Amino acid sequence: MSELQIIIAVFAVYLLATVLIAAWCSRESGSVGGYFIAGKKLPHWVVAVSMNATGESGWLILGLTGMGYAVGIHALWVVLGEITGVAASWWLLARRIKRATDQYGSITIPDYLESRFSDTRHVLRVISAAIIVLMVATYIGAQLVATGKAFSQFMNLPYGWGVVIGAAITLTYTSVGGYKAVSYTDVFQGLWMLFGLLLLPAVAISAAGGWSAVTVNLSRSDPALLQWLGARGLSLPGVIAAASFVAIGLPFLGVPQLIVRYISIRDEAEIRTASIISVFCITCFSTGAVLTGIAGRALFPGLTDPEFIMPTVSRELFPPVLTGILVVVLFAAIMSTVSALLILASSAVTRDVVQRILRPDLPDHAVARLGQLVTAVIGVAGIFIALSESRVIFWFVLFSWSGLGATFGPVLLCSLYWRGTTLAGAAAGMLGGFLTTLLWVLFAKEATYNLYEVIPAFFVSLLLIVVVSRMTERPEK
Repeated sequence: MSELQIIIAVFAVYLLATVLIAAWCSRESGSVGGYFIAGKKLPHWVVAVSMNATGESGWLILGLTGMGYAVGIHALWVVLGEITGVAASWWLLARRIKRATDQYGSITIPDYLESRFSDTRHVLRVISAAIIVLMVATYIGAQLVATGKAFSQFMNLPYGWGVVIGAAITLTYTSVGGYKAVSYTDVFQGLWMLFGLLLLPAVAISAAGGWSAVTVNLSRSDPALLQWLGARGLSLPGVIAAASFVAIGLPFLGVPQLIVRYISIRDEAEIRTASIISVFCITCFSTGAVLTGIAGRALFPGLTDPEFIMPTVSRELFPPVLTGILVVVLFAAIMSTVSALLILASSAVTRDVVQRILRPDLPDHAVARLGQLVTAVIGVAGIFIALSESRVIFWFVLFSWSGLGATFGPVLLCSLYWRGTTLAGAAAGMLGGFLTTLLWVLFAKEATYNLYEVIPAFFVSLLLIVVVSRMTERPEK
């Protein structure tokens, strides 16, 4: 068999496994609670691994390895940010979100917000749904960009065909099995990712002659690759760049596709164990990705696109069977995120708009079927975005990530920790966080040395929540 045939064969086995998992999980997808939240019955180990597999995506395998290749150890600030963000999310949110959503009977984050603030006019639900659909469509587009790149590199398919095939595969198992299928395939995919991101940097560093040889090589090529503050050093631009990398972990406090994991865990008592597993996974994932990029720069300098370093290392350093497994690692990262985003956007449309606002009388099973249809429509929208927009995965994902994080992070924190938060304050904070993200990228980012938009957006959102809440009264409930 040729190398390409072996890669395709390994990939086919992986796809068969995901289809079987989806078929097994399809029994839960006949109701709204089953389709969107797996009936709140997921064990802690599924929730922990699923959260990290969903949070990382093709951004990790292609984007973060590419960032390690481009800027060297400066990219390790991202690792610090991600570990801190995940740990803080479990510590600050998990237990309280689980307890509150069980009390209210919430299925989605907008469900919780509406109950928490006695929002009888559905203001927060409408704001949430609109922002989720907009940001998720962009986010899915970014993941399908990664799919197109992967197919073109590993299987010699045109970029556009790669986008369409990757989307079709993910849409199939997500529509059939719902949230439970997404979560269990995430575990399967997350274990592949863990294996790959332990193996890749170890082999790459060894092939380069050890870590000392890597640092010597990089020093000769560009000494800035070994500076913690990058090429700009200890200066305002250098500090802002490092702070922006650390701030990538801030949205872990709010992005709904991750926070919903806390709702789905079967028992609040399992949260502590889940958090330990989750922090361990994110440490291995992000550190492995950056080290792969750094070692890859020493081995293969001069790549035109840094985000191709993972495919290059895989094809050049591994036999065909292992290359096929690493292809699975890449697709696992992408599909785990796309599937979770599809469920999130579908729930925003069907649960939060159709069932709760437009058609409260619609039967539960009809809403679940509608959710499957909406999942497919949103996936198709993501295909068009991937085919027409920028193909720079790292920054493309960060915009969507920051928009969701700044919209929901501050309001969730205030809703759980400050009784004085009002409905008006929550609405102002959500809109302020989203709009600041958008306006900062369009008009202020270049003038502020590319300060990551989630930093000002998170601050503006918190400020608006506090100020507007102080000016308005909270309901007696």
